[in-house]
This record gives sequence, C-alpha cells and structure tokens, in this order.
Amino acid sequence: MALFNHLLLLSCLVPLVLSSPFIPPTCYTKVLSMAREITQWAAHLKRDYQTSYCMAHMPNLYLDVHNACVMYKIRTYISLVEELRQRRCAYTREVRNLGNNLKQLFLFMSEKCHGDLVFTIYDCAALER
Repeated sequence: MALFNHLLLLSCLVPLVLSSPFIPPTCYTKVLSMAREITQWAAHLKRDYQTSYCMAHMPNLYLDVHNACVMYKIRTYISLVEELRQRRCAYTREVRNLGNNLKQLFLFMSEKCHGDLVFTIYDCAALER
C-alpha cells in the first residue's frame, strides 16, 4: 500500500513539475524586465499628482534594449533627473528611485551584461516616441 501511495504521489507531482516553465534568469532577461519597469515608472511619474509639476518638462522615456542608442538615452535621462535637484521634486523618493534604477540599468548594460547584449538596430529617433 505504501508503494501505491508513493507512485500516486509521484504521478501527480511529475506533470506539475514538467508543466511549470522554469527559465533561469539571465542577464538579458534581467535587463529587459528592468527596462520595461523603468519605462512604466517614468510614465507614471509624469502622470502622478505629486511629481507631474516637475516631470512635465522631462522627455518621455522609452527604453529599447535592442537599440544601440539606448545607452546614450539612459545617460541623458540620468543627467536630467540629477538636474532636478534645483527643484523640490528631486527630493521625493519616487524621483530618486527612478534615477537610481536608471543608474543600475546602465551599470548592468555596460559592465555586467556587456557580452550578453546584442544591439540589432541603431535608430535614435525610435527612442523619442
């Protein structure tokens, strides 16, 4: 009877384990998800009541990690966020987090994932949408 219970348990667990998609995180997937989150976060800050008055002059942020111009775009946006210190909104936690996340993404792309990333296009105008 114990053998039957073990076989029953095993027959239930094997399909469950095989059906769950296990994809180990790679540097590319990390950069891709970070870029997506940062793009959404920047759009949220432009619409948010507390930060919209100082983020209104900031350009829209669209990060495509396959575009070779993305590194220039990240550096430019980081400098714009750091220039917000002259205004009071730079001291909000959300704006500081945006700047820190951009710096972290730039570090990942330039140093940690340098060999994993392949830029397929070079179109700076595509990032200005």
